[in-house]
Amino acid sequence: MITLCKACGTSYNITDAPPAHCPICGDERQYVPASGQAWVNVDALHASHTNTWRQHDDALFSLCTVPEFAIGQRAFLLRTPEGNILWDCIANLDDATKTIIDALGGIKAIAISHPHFYTTMQDWAEIFDAPIYLHASDREWVMRDSPRIVFWEGDSLELTRDVHVLRLGGHFPGGCVLHWARDGGIVLSGDIVQVTAGAKAVSFMWSYPNLLPLPAATVSDIVRRLGAVEFKQLYGAFEGGDILENADEIVRESGERYVVCLG
Repeated sequence: MITLCKACGTSYNITDAPPAHCPICGDERQYVPASGQAWVNVDALHASHTNTWRQHDDALFSLCTVPEFAIGQRAFLLRTPEGNILWDCIANLDDATKTIIDALGGIKAIAISHPHFYTTMQDWAEIFDAPIYLHASDREWVMRDSPRIVFWEGDSLELTRDVHVLRLGGHFPGGCVLHWARDGGIVLSGDIVQVTAGAKAVSFMWSYPNLLPLPAATVSDIVRRLGAVEFKQLYGAFEGGDILENADEIVRESGERYVVCLG
């Protein structure tokens, strides 16, 4: 039976009782709620929640769960000539979502920015017969084994001719963003590069819930790595986090301000 952590959405395969604790939430980059660790099974989640979709253009869709569940991130479906790609993951894979994705052509590959968004990736991969690409540096945070998981190493992974996953580190050692070489370049950043309120700047953190910053050298390296690719748009992990113009300049300027603030 599959059970989910209510705080982060990570899924666990259990035979009896839920785990005593969620290692993802026990880490300083996440948190255990003051009310304590709590769990929900997949069927109960499907009964109480649904997924909503947004079409950003003819080839880019996002989906998120309502009412908000766990961290509340969105996932993205990219429609490419070489097959559809799911970027990041949400826990709720309901029947309507399966039907919509099938109608859009299924999923060729799944890639995820970092462990907080692993959720039920194993079920998505099984249902859509797709590999999951995770950076090997974050292997320890996989809470359910799956033969569909592919651990990759290095700083870049090609998914299609126009789509690459780039390891930037920061929030997690294997923290990644996705770069899509179309329309001047698009970056899907998860919260490795976090779009801030107002969508006019970005930030970088080691722990968001505990407000622990990254070192200046790490932020400078992230900005340098992103500076090596062309992009004008950037989509963050959460609804409303869309920078549709001059995203490359905004990332560079935000990184410079961050480093100045650290002194």
